[in-house]
This record gives sequence, C-alpha cells and structure tokens, in this order.
Amino acid sequence: MNQETALEYADYAEYDRRLLGIQRHILIAFFAGLAVGITGTLIDEWGLRGLAQYFDPYAYLGLSIYIGATAAGFYWALLTTFLSTASSLVAGMGVLACFGRLDIDLVEGGPKAMNLLIALVVSMGLLGHLARRADRWGDAAAGVTAGLLIVDVIDRATPGFLDYDANFWPVPAILIGALSLAVAPMLRTGLTGRLRALGYALLIIGPAWWLLAA
Repeated sequence: MNQETALEYADYAEYDRRLLGIQRHILIAFFAGLAVGITGTLIDEWGLRGLAQYFDPYAYLGLSIYIGATAAGFYWALLTTFLSTASSLVAGMGVLACFGRLDIDLVEGGPKAMNLLIALVVSMGLLGHLARRADRWGDAAAGVTAGLLIVDVIDRATPGFLDYDANFWPVPAILIGALSLAVAPMLRTGLTGRLRALGYALLIIGPAWWLLAA
C-alpha cells in the first residue's frame, strides 16, 4: 500500500466514523425524546407534583441543549433537536392513549401554543450548538442559554411574576437555578470562556428580571 492509497483509506475511514457518529446521534435524540416524553407524562398522570417541579420543562430543555451541543453541525442540530422534541410529544400522546385519553393537544392553548413550545425548545438546542463555537459568539450563546433557564426559574419562584408557583421555592428553585447557572461553564472550555459565558448569563438575567417585575 503506497502513501497515496493509505491517505485515501484514512479519509474514507474518517468519513465512515463521522457517518456512524451522526447515525448514533439521531438514534440517541429519538429514543431520549421518547424516554423524556413518557416519563414526563407519567409524572403528570400519577400526580407526582413534587417531581413535576423538577422535571417540567427543564428535562425537555436540558435534553434539547445536550442534543444540540453534541450535533455534528448546525443543520444536524436543527434536525435532531426537532426529532427529540417531536418524539417527546408523540410519546406523551401514546401514554395518554394507554390511559384511555387520546389527546393530540398536550399543551394548554391549542396547536398554536404547541407550535410555539416546539420552536422554543428547538431554539434552546440550537443555542446549545452555537455555544460550542470556539469564539466569543460561543461564549455569548452559552451565556444566553443559561440565562434563559435562570429567567424561567426566577419567573416561577418570584411572587407576582407570570408563572409564579408558591411550591417552587425554595428547594426546587435553588437546585434548578444552580444547575442552570452551571450550564454556561459546562458548554465552554477554558477559564476565560467560562467566565465570559457567566457574564453574558448575568446580562440576560438583569433586564429579564426588570421586565417580569414591570
């Protein structure tokens, strides 16, 4: 085997590894979406309010961010985050059908609210993918991702805000808030990038708090 043939073989082998990685990623997105959707719907059906506070919507958002951050490219991130979100919804419908309640309207507010929810979850996954960029845009995306999660925690934990839940404070809010803040440095590499991401997260939290309180 000459050097040119060896290089061609190495290229084909790398392409094959990349293709297999993409296939595995698609399967992970699909089956993880099914698992999260089934678990979330069962928690609701069984009335496990204590678990629901930790699970919904953070398990769905966390899965989307993970799928987006581990995707091979932007368009793969778009495909797989949508796939995981759609499989979660379909799994939820399947669980309700098993309980004798076939309902395609899983989200309060009808089809428009469901479409908006899908768009928001997929957008978080795309932010997770952009957060892997090796530049300041990646720092900003990581910070925005964490900041939006924390804003939701603040909204649920603060009296008078839109989605205030009296049972969400203090334990669920503190735990989920800490995990949400940790998302920023987890998506970045290097001390400088992690500190920048945390800074961007704080920049998101301040104005959002003011808007929610207004």
